[in-house]
Amino acid sequence: MATIEILLPKMGESVAEATITKFVTQPGERVEADEPMVEIATDKVDSEVPAPEDGTLVEWLVAEGDTVAVGQAIARFNLESESDQAPVAAAAATPSPAPTPAPAVVPAPVVAPAPAAPEVVAAQAPEVPVESVLAELQSPLAELPPRLDSSGRFYSPLVRSIAQSEGVSLAELETIPGSGSEGRVTKKDMLDHVARRTASTTVPSAPISAPSVKTAPIAKSSAQSKPAISVAGGDEIVEMDRMRKMIADHMVRSVQTSPHVTSFVEADVTRMVEWRNRNKKAFQEAHGTKLTFTPMIAEAIVKAIRDFPGVNASVDGDRIVIKKQINLGMAAALPSGNLIVPVIRNADQLSLVGLANQVNDLAGRARAGKLKPDDTAGGTYTMSNVGTFGNVMGTPIINQPQVAILALGAIRKKPAVIETPEGDVIGIRQMMFLSHSYDHRVVDGMLGGSFVRRVADYLEAFDLDRPIV
Repeated sequence: MATIEILLPKMGESVAEATITKFVTQPGERVEADEPMVEIATDKVDSEVPAPEDGTLVEWLVAEGDTVAVGQAIARFNLESESDQAPVAAAAATPSPAPTPAPAVVPAPVVAPAPAAPEVVAAQAPEVPVESVLAELQSPLAELPPRLDSSGRFYSPLVRSIAQSEGVSLAELETIPGSGSEGRVTKKDMLDHVARRTASTTVPSAPISAPSVKTAPIAKSSAQSKPAISVAGGDEIVEMDRMRKMIADHMVRSVQTSPHVTSFVEADVTRMVEWRNRNKKAFQEAHGTKLTFTPMIAEAIVKAIRDFPGVNASVDGDRIVIKKQINLGMAAALPSGNLIVPVIRNADQLSLVGLANQVNDLAGRARAGKLKPDDTAGGTYTMSNVGTFGNVMGTPIINQPQVAILALGAIRKKPAVIETPEGDVIGIRQMMFLSHSYDHRVVDGMLGGSFVRRVADYLEAFDLDRPIV
């Protein structure tokens, strides 16, 4: 049998790693091609890695709960093929002529040649490792040994990459306690260690003449101190699931990365509401999909992005990357209470009908847990409809590596001043708040505020005579 290494496949654009959640196949078990071998999870989407061909699993090179980089070897696998079985059949046929030389060997005094058999075996033994060596050379991570020093402690490529980028030495890496399987250091362990180290180096502010003995304990206590949590008898303790942990980590990193600023605009969307109420039944009959407010607001957002492309960007060091594509993310709440952000790709190239189809399809598959990794990757700007829960407004957190996000408040009837040729009057209008959070490193108040104002302008100028096609 030929032995190969199974690598973690690429699961979508910008997906660099995945967490091993469950082994479906155990070592020694035979599986057929395309049968699932292991369940994995990316930031928000679960998936499976199938068997490449018919064969037998030799061993897992990772453990459940490990975070693995794309391209990293996760298992050793024996392939089955006719060419592999042919030598076995030939070997089985050779014993028939064996009896003729056997009598000559037994009486002969030359018993010493017996060690020659182990020499032949030893000469043939390298044939198996050669294949694994070739597989290792084909791996994009072959130049990175899985163990960093003679202690034998395992470090994943992701952990090693973080250690290299943060300047963590091997000696320092050995001191980091691991929370993974068999004490392995995980991505979270590395990020926590880097955060503690950064805090310990920035807290001391005493002059140079101050004794270092006094400042060291202060840095240590401030970095490790946590507020005491008191638990009463009737309190319920709920363990975070995998997705909630990832969301928590993503939100914390976003706030630490981007200085958030939020601008608010109140929009009069009476014309949009009237047009939808008048045409929603005909729209569904004509196009076979429901018409909600979300695609109508998405259309206005896309138009405003064309006018202000600076909000459709990412930050790369000291460079601003203005995105050509407008891939609009739409935050959606799951039945579990978690959050996911599927992406409408090339939203600026879709009509209102196309946007409605995409919104309904992605929202439905999100609730059913049937999204693919690519469905949540590549977003360049995000909208979050907090009005779904009856909220008037919110201050959303930016979905990294984007630089802005828009929260849509609930549409409510309110008294408002209406300007007419005869003078100002007070009327009942359909009003909503738009809350625009943006990264103040690259988006200033003029750009962030002008953008959300333009979205409101497009909504307020909705054409009442617009056809449903």
